[in-house]
Amino acid sequence: MAAHSIRLRKKQDVDMTQGGIIGHIVRFAIPLLVGNLFQQLYNTVDTWVVGNYVSNEAFSAVGSVAPIVNMLIGSFMGLASGAGVVISQYYGAGRNDKVQDSVHTAITMTLILTVFFTAIGLLITPYMVGLTELHENSVDDAVTYLTIYFAGMVGLMLYNMGAGILRAIGDSKRPFYYLVVCAVLNTILDLVFVIVFHMGVEGVALATILSQAVSAVLVMITLLRTDSCVKVQIRKLKIDWSILKKILFVGIPAALQMAVTAFSNIFVQSYINYFDTGLPSPDYMAGWTAYLKIDQLLFLPMQSISLATTTFVGQNLGKNQVERARKGVTQAVIISMTATAVMMIPVLIFAPSIVGFLNSKPEVIANGTLFLRWLTPFYIICCFNQIYASALRGAGNSRDCMFIMLGSFVLFRQAYLFCMARICNEVIPIAMSYPAGWLVCSVITAIYYHKVALGKTRLVEDT
Repeated sequence: MAAHSIRLRKKQDVDMTQGGIIGHIVRFAIPLLVGNLFQQLYNTVDTWVVGNYVSNEAFSAVGSVAPIVNMLIGSFMGLASGAGVVISQYYGAGRNDKVQDSVHTAITMTLILTVFFTAIGLLITPYMVGLTELHENSVDDAVTYLTIYFAGMVGLMLYNMGAGILRAIGDSKRPFYYLVVCAVLNTILDLVFVIVFHMGVEGVALATILSQAVSAVLVMITLLRTDSCVKVQIRKLKIDWSILKKILFVGIPAALQMAVTAFSNIFVQSYINYFDTGLPSPDYMAGWTAYLKIDQLLFLPMQSISLATTTFVGQNLGKNQVERARKGVTQAVIISMTATAVMMIPVLIFAPSIVGFLNSKPEVIANGTLFLRWLTPFYIICCFNQIYASALRGAGNSRDCMFIMLGSFVLFRQAYLFCMARICNEVIPIAMSYPAGWLVCSVITAIYYHKVALGKTRLVEDT
């Protein structure tokens, strides 16, 4: 039995401090990519179901609240990234005792934050929906969706923290398996609740939180039953304050950056929704909603590789292999750009068909295609800021990444929108606020990365 446990552990855990760099990054990123693809697909199923079986107003409502959802989820994901960096560095350093302390601190923190984020989400929902300038026919659906979503977000939070713990030790396969289960279940429940029981937006939201709860149960069972260094034991759940400080050192800047960036995107949404006539245009709203769904898919390759980069850098810096960490980052940039370019080609060619799958209304297809074909070529720029920022976070330096991204995605983008809305009477210059922010962020992040040593702020060297 013991021998079997050891073999299982070696199969699931991956030590990235030795062996081929490209192989480690690609093998880690592929399950993440496919898993995140399934996650985005089941989110897209929500939009597809309401767009084809409920109403155009419901389609706009579900899509337009994405920045609000991302604001709270991004806050927690930032904190979770702090836990992942600390665990990966201790794992790379061979400090299994500290890995254990970090895991139990992270899970305890998640349980506490679940109550906080649920309460905040329910409290701010009506106010945040008001900021999006949604058409009055879509407001009630948006509030309903968000209320149910935030009430059941415990599953999302537990899954993401548990999956982050597994990924920190190089295991990206099991989180992928659980996302597949979640995606399939969500699709089935969407169709049953909406088509069979005619529950509308309520059914879509309920399907989402139930499927997320299942994925959380699966990942927590894995952590409770594993024989590896990330095993969770109920009696050990407590806060180790020195480790919590390390987690927050990385996590708080990342959380602020993700939350504020998502909040600023609410205003981008409002500019699109409230464009040119002074009244919200459901066709622009729905076209932008369709674009945002494809936007999430286009980001998947670079996001998956950036997560692999964080783990790779964290483990190697934990073992003080700074030069190997740098080589991994350079190769990750190349892989990310190649994968993103491959994803862009079919989107540009088949844009009308892709938008039409989400919503078959001709005006929506026209506007969604317009957004996709103008913005898609610029995604290659994002690879630089995503990979370099992830590398710096893996080194424990998320504070400076926060300042760069907030400056680019919030201050610069809002200034751009303010000026452009007064200069132009066309929707595309407004939409181009996205790639303009990406370009500024990538240039500054690349310059900063090449001037700052990765090993400068790693967290475990003093332990």
